[in-house]
Amino acid sequence: MDKKNETATLGGGCFWCIEAVFQQIKGVSSVKSGYSGGRWPDPSYREVSFGRSGHAEVVQVEFDPEIISFEDLLRIFFSTHDPTTPNQQGNDKGHQYRSVIFFHDEEQRLESEKVMEEMKVWFEAPIVTELTAYKAFYLAEDYHQNFFTDNQEHPYCQAIIPPKLKKLRELHADKLH
Repeated sequence: MDKKNETATLGGGCFWCIEAVFQQIKGVSSVKSGYSGGRWPDPSYREVSFGRSGHAEVVQVEFDPEIISFEDLLRIFFSTHDPTTPNQQGNDKGHQYRSVIFFHDEEQRLESEKVMEEMKVWFEAPIVTELTAYKAFYLAEDYHQNFFTDNQEHPYCQAIIPPKLKKLRELHADKLH
């Protein structure tokens, strides 16, 4: 019997970047940009970006664990953002850009701890990624979905996302479509 798709909810800076990375991975059936980990339901982009809601920009990834494991998704996650800078990815600063894993069950929590321990040797500074129980995901506004695919001429997309995709191809070519 086939195992059903699973869900991962991850934040590592601007959700446009993370979305662009995970859309390239075999076994991923959908990637949605949104918000998680804050104080109130259904926040707007404006509320999140001004730090009012406490939410992080995240992606929710639906994946087939028979094709790509949760642990491999985390290895990709850690290798395509900087998990050592609290509340910051490059020039994006604020609590909404924190590195965070919202685990959906005890198995994901344990696998996250394992991969975080494994990945420590990749970085000179300590990993500061938060490991938090998943509570809710709020879909971001429509214009944030598939942002890189639909807006490749956008200056942010031209400057920030291609280096992440290059690193993804170099480190995880066997996991790509």
